[in-house]
Amino acid sequence: MANNGCLIAADNLSKSFHDGELDVQVLKNISLRADNSERIAIVGSSGSGKSTLLHLLGGLDRPTQGEITLCGNNLNHVDDRLRGQLRNRYLGFIYQFHHLLPEFSALENVAMPLMLADVNSRQMKRRARDILQQVGLGARLKHKPGELSGGERQRVAIARALVTQPKVILADEPTGNLDNKTAMQVYDLMLDLNQQSDTAIIMVTHDIRLAARMDTVYELKDGAISSASSVAQSSK
Repeated sequence: MANNGCLIAADNLSKSFHDGELDVQVLKNISLRADNSERIAIVGSSGSGKSTLLHLLGGLDRPTQGEITLCGNNLNHVDDRLRGQLRNRYLGFIYQFHHLLPEFSALENVAMPLMLADVNSRQMKRRARDILQQVGLGARLKHKPGELSGGERQRVAIARALVTQPKVILADEPTGNLDNKTAMQVYDLMLDLNQQSDTAIIMVTHDIRLAARMDTVYELKDGAISSASSVAQSSK
């Protein structure tokens, strides 16, 4: 696997979907890149294609045209098996809904990506325990999702995303299901961990207040992307 500076980049990315006889273009010629530790927010209205863009960047879907490069690897030129390996090695995903498995403890949920990476059991548990302590849940290791608050569940989801020590975090409305106070606490945690781990963040959100705290803000509108620095500045 190549590793040329470990960044993620999209070059002239477009995505269309077929709806009967219609060809619906969701994304049009989008180019962006995130370097190590860079924090990027993508804002836009509901249905603007933010989640579609994140799925493409994460190798969960293929573009109609354009290229995506992850740590020197062109995702268009690898098979599904290698794409999965690249995702697990270099990417962490955080969603609006935590998607934790209810029958497993916080420690077990966080350890699962390491299981897929064939990390041995002792190291897997140690790394899962360490990252849960980092997110303030050292006393909740054995608690199942149903025994945790909404903010705690999202912290577990963040720990799960970070446990593989990814180069890039892709976050899709990561605080959208939380109250304002808890959302700010979770967001502060994400930024702290970003600084500590040198991990880049690409986050899609409708919350301009959160986006304004990122290094770069883009607006996605009518399938095209543009700088939204004026939008971010107006919210400060």
